[in-house]
Amino acid sequence: MIARKIGILGGSFNPAHDGHREISLAALSYLGLDEVWWMVAPQNPLKSSDGMASFAARLAEAKRVAHHPRIRVTDIEHRFGTRYTADTLRHLTRKFANFRFVWLMGADNLAGIDQWKDWQQIFHLVPIAVFDRPTYTYRALAAKAARRFACFRAREQAARTLVTSPPPAWTFVHHRLNPISATEIRRRRLWGETGPRAAEPAMPR
Repeated sequence: MIARKIGILGGSFNPAHDGHREISLAALSYLGLDEVWWMVAPQNPLKSSDGMASFAARLAEAKRVAHHPRIRVTDIEHRFGTRYTADTLRHLTRKFANFRFVWLMGADNLAGIDQWKDWQQIFHLVPIAVFDRPTYTYRALAAKAARRFACFRAREQAARTLVTSPPPAWTFVHHRLNPISATEIRRRRLWGETGPRAAEPAMPR
């Protein structure tokens, strides 16, 4: 039986927005995936709970925004009872041993992934596809993680083989950049459509 190829996009989704959807659609196309799973985190250990919508509300909003037959919104991290990506991926790869997974993330995450618990283990658990984000391209590619795993970076032209590559393996995908961020959406919702807005979009989270 041919293994299903699944992209995992994890995060707080506070709230989910079109940028998440665009990365997912790009991953389906560029990487030749069967599905993308949005893994909504109960609570990101690196983010404050202040201003964080309830898990149920974020899950429901993610389902509304995803609205695609090949994007599945999941509470699997909540069901596993895990808080850290490395721990979740260990559970995931054991539970679905016949699936092929690839971790999806924005360039902003690559720039700061060295702050994550067991971050080097993440590279050894599953292949990783990094999607460009506005203002983060050079910062991400010069970051500690990119330098540490430079010799395992695959050419973007070989992206469709990434999900079946033994880790560590990663690639950087250049695609249409979307400046939207969850932080800016929360700000607009707080002030309302007639309230003040920031002159520049907030940095992605």
